[in-house]
Amino acid sequence: MAASYEDRILRVLAYIHGNTDGDLSLDRLADVAAMSRFHWHRVFRALTGETCAHAVRRIRLHRAAGWLVQGDMPIAQVAARAGYPNQNSFSRAFSVSYGSSPAAFRRAGQFRLPNPTLRTGSYPMYDVITRTDPARRLAGLPHKGDYMEIGKSFEAFGAICESRGLWPQLGAVTGVYFDSPDAVPEADLRSFAGAELTGGALPEGMEEVSLPGGKTAVLTYKGPYSGLHAAYHSLFGNWLPQSGEEPADQPCYEIYLNNPRDTAPEDLLTEICLPLK
Repeated sequence: MAASYEDRILRVLAYIHGNTDGDLSLDRLADVAAMSRFHWHRVFRALTGETCAHAVRRIRLHRAAGWLVQGDMPIAQVAARAGYPNQNSFSRAFSVSYGSSPAAFRRAGQFRLPNPTLRTGSYPMYDVITRTDPARRLAGLPHKGDYMEIGKSFEAFGAICESRGLWPQLGAVTGVYFDSPDAVPEADLRSFAGAELTGGALPEGMEEVSLPGGKTAVLTYKGPYSGLHAAYHSLFGNWLPQSGEEPADQPCYEIYLNNPRDTAPEDLLTEICLPLK
């Protein structure tokens, strides 16, 4: 029976991500879950820790933040794609969650390269430390495609952990990014959404990724996940050329220090980790 509820949660989360501009009413999501409206609402909140309405709003605005900083889509179109009836209602909701208007958020978060010349020093500055990270064994779900879409896999991973009571055997929530978005077509990007497995066997239905550990450059970024792209530019464009360090032949990974379900976007903390030789 638990697996059945888990499947319903995953189905609904996938539906929300795939239909931000569609009908995401409680009745529609209950239909997707194949449950009555009243029972479904209680099941969803018990298994995810948030109401359906909160999940819909959070995911819609998260997707909108990514569209704002990663492209030139008109704000009115972003609003419609995020499921808002007009630009004004979208701007109000976005400002409440992100602390700035969509236009100001776009100006602050979008960084274009006007020409192919080196741009060392022209990116926002962040503090970077080096440390020795331990080897980690991760359990989670693979993702393929746009890195900004990995939230869908993290939602599914979190729902599985909640429904099975897995959190006590898991450590830091971690994302692994195997490819460079500057070199690999967006549709072929490979990543992994999971958490450190601190004890027990690999949970059924999940995959395992091992991080070897060792010397690591760590940039701690504070703010919404849509700004991580610019933080990577700072790590590779500002810090690395001046560091005297050389990257190891290992993927970057991110360690998420707090939870977007109960943390304001501007207060989210993410460690961007670059393995070094």
